[in-house]
Amino acid sequence: MREILPALSRWYEAGATFGLATVVSVSRSAPRDPGAAMAVGPDDEVVGSVSGGCVEGAVFELAQEVVASGEARLETFGYSDEDAFAVGLTCGGEITLLVRPVSRERDPWFADVAGAVAGERPVAVATVLDGPAPRGAALAVRPDGVSGTLGTAGLDVAVSADARGELAQGATGQRHYGPRGERREDAVTVFLQSFAPPPRMLVFGAIDYAAAVARIGGFLGYRVTVCDARPVFATPKRFPEGVEVVVDWPHRFLANTATDERTVICVLTHDPKFDVPLLEVALRTPAAYVGAMGSRRTHDDRLKHLRETGVGDAELARLRSPIGLDLGARTPEEVAVSIAAEIVALRWGGSGAALTDTDGAIHPPGTGPG
Repeated sequence: MREILPALSRWYEAGATFGLATVVSVSRSAPRDPGAAMAVGPDDEVVGSVSGGCVEGAVFELAQEVVASGEARLETFGYSDEDAFAVGLTCGGEITLLVRPVSRERDPWFADVAGAVAGERPVAVATVLDGPAPRGAALAVRPDGVSGTLGTAGLDVAVSADARGELAQGATGQRHYGPRGERREDAVTVFLQSFAPPPRMLVFGAIDYAAAVARIGGFLGYRVTVCDARPVFATPKRFPEGVEVVVDWPHRFLANTATDERTVICVLTHDPKFDVPLLEVALRTPAAYVGAMGSRRTHDDRLKHLRETGVGDAELARLRSPIGLDLGARTPEEVAVSIAAEIVALRWGGSGAALTDTDGAIHPPGTGPG
């Protein structure tokens, strides 16, 4: 929902009721992950996607129906072997959608969610899918409070506690409860969707390659910062709009910057006086990815110097160097694609091999593109 939130907020503030369809479960090779959303607003305006085009026509009609009826619906779509033109997923997967009406009168919690996401503050949304609780009832959960209700105080308390746990991990999925929030019961099914702030991409070295990496990092949804100690190169006009540009010694900036398990660090400085102290700090952060540009000879020299500073083998094993996948890249833009491909492959456990040369499911359950 994050990508379509500006349109949803515009409809909401105008007092319009819109139909919101959210993927709440998938199986086999479904094209979108849980949390993917599509909405139909005033004048039949459509934003978002739940299947990459396979079932959007049917979802459009469903969204109109729930707005007219005021009742949320849970619908499952799968592939039909008998009729190739039937509504279904040609990839052979199956998705279940919650389609519900949203309005200011019905959903005062929505304003809290929109404000938190726009302000990059963490928030989770818990929505009832099935059971004695009202389908479509929703609860917005922040680290310091809640808004909305799922129908009973006990259910709100139990779900809020679980939602905060999911939010801390940036996770999305289903949970089951008793009618009043009892554990180890499955009368009520609730969909928990986390909206954590965007992950960070830290790019060091204000060179042409950095501009290309920053651009593709923004495309992938990262909050991008470029840092270089040389003010003549570290100027905002050399980088895409929205990229933070910092003039500082790279190792000093990183040592004073919060990182987590979603952070990616791209070292493009290609200069030992910057690289070694920076990598010494980077390899001791919890970052998901640390990559460094340079030739194999440069890499070997860096490893030698890093060992001399006390960096251990376990820390050095985290270093992706030379940076990127072997795509035969030449231009800065091609190199950026190579780096982005390695980041995505590492995130999802991909092999980096051509799909033509692999067997099995293209998207294992829960790892489809979203």
